[in-house]
Amino acid sequence: MKIVMAIIKPFKLDEVRDALTSIGVHGLTVTEVKGYGRQKGHTEIYRGAEYAVTSDQVQAVIDAISSVARTGQIGDGKIFVSPLDQAIRIRTGESGDEAL
Repeated sequence: MKIVMAIIKPFKLDEVRDALTSIGVHGLTVTEVKGYGRQKGHTEIYRGAEYAVTSDQVQAVIDAISSVARTGQIGDGKIFVSPLDQAIRIRTGESGDEAL
């Protein structure tokens, strides 16, 4: 399992969500964050969205987010992929892929 965190421009959230839904990813967590990168552009509010996915979905998720979130301008965001050692659904006790 992997966790994918994408920091994108707020107006791209609906397109990213639609692209991910079309490849079978339905759950996400959205948080508003502020920051700037190396280009020292102005501070903006971004949306950080986290997706817990199985390892075989990672490249499709990266491709879906990249293709719709890219504007070609400074501040398009970043995608981070990290290992997810364990996931547990509290309500049912399911773990691993079943918990996603």
